[in-house]
Amino acid sequence: MMEAQKYVWEGAIPLQIHLHESEITSLPPPSPALILAPRIGYLPLLLPLIKPYFSSTLPPGQDTIWFDYKGLPLKWYIPTGVLFDLLCAQPERPWNLTVHFRGYPSNLLIPCEGEESVKWSFINSLKEADYIINGNCKNVMHMSQSDQVELWHSVMDGNLEKYIRASSKLKLGTVTTDEADMVGQVKAGKIPVRLYVWSVNEDFEDLEDAPEVDNWDQISYINRPLEIHKEGKHFTLHDALKNLLPEFFGGKSLINDEPCIEEGEDAQKVSSEDVGSSTGAEEGKEIFNQPVESCCNDAEIKLVRIQGIEPRMEIPFSWVVNSLKNPEHFLHICVCVKVPNLNAA
Repeated sequence: MMEAQKYVWEGAIPLQIHLHESEITSLPPPSPALILAPRIGYLPLLLPLIKPYFSSTLPPGQDTIWFDYKGLPLKWYIPTGVLFDLLCAQPERPWNLTVHFRGYPSNLLIPCEGEESVKWSFINSLKEADYIINGNCKNVMHMSQSDQVELWHSVMDGNLEKYIRASSKLKLGTVTTDEADMVGQVKAGKIPVRLYVWSVNEDFEDLEDAPEVDNWDQISYINRPLEIHKEGKHFTLHDALKNLLPEFFGGKSLINDEPCIEEGEDAQKVSSEDVGSSTGAEEGKEIFNQPVESCCNDAEIKLVRIQGIEPRMEIPFSWVVNSLKNPEHFLHICVCVKVPNLNAA
């Protein structure tokens, strides 16, 4: 488990960052910046690397950094790796982003004042995780200033050892870490989960043919803690998703995941009802609360992605949580769902 966690912390996405043409004041225009962005990091934290590269060509004015992907402004409080998993069904390497230092779209993005905003968004998520796990957020609220600084710097620096040392004081362990972990046994309790449900009307066989996300209205951003009632039960990722998204299940299998399903089950047909976003509001954080597109017929789970991988559904959920959760103790799961087009004739 520790080895997998180490891979997550060392994971990075190659970015090719272009300065928006409206902000180029010199000829020839600057070439794109090539940067490795940590998966567990956040895009605004790249400012110290990007600003010096483009500073000589920027127009006068005050800098407020923001990014877009194919014209879609990117939510800065979502971890970089989650954004990549969500918006690139077929992974694009390098990931081509456009950076802006002017014209912040405040009608689409909540304000970001650099590292401080990102830090407090992270701390608020940590408080929320603490509340979900322990029923209160006293552990985070009572952190000393020095412990808080050490924890934040461990995330900024990608230092897993320092992070484990600092976060161990928070007592936020939710899943067993002993030998039982290998067979999927879990403790009773609540696990913080964030779901990003991307609804599409068009069918596709290959990821490269998946329709692009061009509007955040296509994504339902859902905080839905997973409550486990029985300790010691063999509990898989498939079990977890059935609990997290019951709207898409009617006792049918999820994902064509050989050898776990019977031969001939080629698709993941699941029943669908209206999906309501159950969100826990955080101070200073924008929350999507729109429902997943409703439909009366079957829906189909096309993709489940966590930390850049598409895990097998029979994998123990305890391993998924311990190995793939983000530093703020949330497990981020991207799900693509094909739903019938209700507007079709």
